[in-house]
Amino acid sequence: MTLREGNLEAPTRHPIEWRGAEYHDEAKALAEMERVFDICHGCRRCVSLCQSFPTLFDLVDATADGEVHGVDKRDYAKVVEQCYLCDLCYMTKCPYVPPHPWNVDFPHVMLRAKAIRYRAGKVETGAKLLASTDVHGQLAGIPIVVQAVNAANRTKPVRKVLEAALDVHRDAWLPPLASKRFRRAAPKRGRATKVVDGERSPGKVAIFSTCLVNYNEPGIGLDLVAVLEHNEIPYEVVEKESCCGMPKLELGDLDGVARLKESNIPVLARYAREGFAILAAIPSCTLMFKQELPLLFADDADVKLVQEAMFDPFEYLIARFRDGLLKTDFKQSLGKVSYHVPCHGRVQKIGRKTEEMLKLIGKTVTVELTTVERCSGHAGTYGVKTKTHPVAMKIGRPVFRAMAAPVPDVISSDCALAGHHIAQGMANEGVADGAQLHHPLSLLRRAYGLEQDPR
Repeated sequence: MTLREGNLEAPTRHPIEWRGAEYHDEAKALAEMERVFDICHGCRRCVSLCQSFPTLFDLVDATADGEVHGVDKRDYAKVVEQCYLCDLCYMTKCPYVPPHPWNVDFPHVMLRAKAIRYRAGKVETGAKLLASTDVHGQLAGIPIVVQAVNAANRTKPVRKVLEAALDVHRDAWLPPLASKRFRRAAPKRGRATKVVDGERSPGKVAIFSTCLVNYNEPGIGLDLVAVLEHNEIPYEVVEKESCCGMPKLELGDLDGVARLKESNIPVLARYAREGFAILAAIPSCTLMFKQELPLLFADDADVKLVQEAMFDPFEYLIARFRDGLLKTDFKQSLGKVSYHVPCHGRVQKIGRKTEEMLKLIGKTVTVELTTVERCSGHAGTYGVKTKTHPVAMKIGRPVFRAMAAPVPDVISSDCALAGHHIAQGMANEGVADGAQLHHPLSLLRRAYGLEQDPR
């Protein structure tokens, strides 16, 4: 096979052999990093994606002969800490991914380095707490406590404490705790309609609420419930759930990912066997079940079963539309909408399903749509940490300006965190001050003319 022939084939992903001793061998990992960095240095195609690549290239350019071998291997960590595992370099830019014989998988090389660092005890306590969403989320739904915590988090003295103790930048937007969790506010099951056993689309839906929706933004989940009920789609809220594991993955805590997998997969696999399509309204969570867990646990049949049953909400709804089963009785215009395609949605290989839905709505009522497909810079905890929040705002600046250009009525992103990051960036830039932030599921609910849920 020639290099060119290898490059014409679709990208493939190798399973991650993270449980073997060789995976955590630092010397071997550094050798692989040097090999990959040398290829990246010779190409430089990904320089505009994130801060990892400019950091790498600056290190190389500062050496005596301008080659990777001259970079101090202790400085490799500077490249690693800038990677937030968005996967865009692998999925959209790199010409050397497998089956190319050079076998470049930059994100998973970064993951390996993060895993070695985590196992060596070099990850700070604050970062571990930020990644423990089920821990600090337990405060959600507790009367008085919620109001007190949310109010405190808006004060400068408390933000200074958070910055010192947890490495949370004092200016970064933080999600407030919800006064009532989604899993307590939503009915456990939808109103019964006809159910076709063994089918996923059309058929019945299991809702994996996700930490963000359950603890912080239950309205997104309630909007999904309203859309499902309007379309007479039977649903159940997943019986029990833990964090999907993406925050732990970003830290390199693979043992933590494994523990969460052991909590979630047996439950979700039961729904998959019973013919449910499993929906999660946060792209990072669907990506975790669609890609990362199957690569980490390639021999687990239940993981594969859940992978096949997992859907992005708009991926599922558009599939129903194509089957002639989605209601299109839209009643309310949405006006001028600036919509952001998040990175963890782009790499799922499903196409622009949310954009497709917004355009479908626009065939019945007024929707003036602008789509922006570029990294917002938020990237999970990266966007709130003291060192990287300013970088995240810099990365997102082109998105802030592109979203503001049409002077929209509404800004929206499937990734709720990216949406808030964009709203903050636009406010900092002083552009599109009148635009309101709404999740695409909230826009779909509004287009249907459905009343807001009193629950």
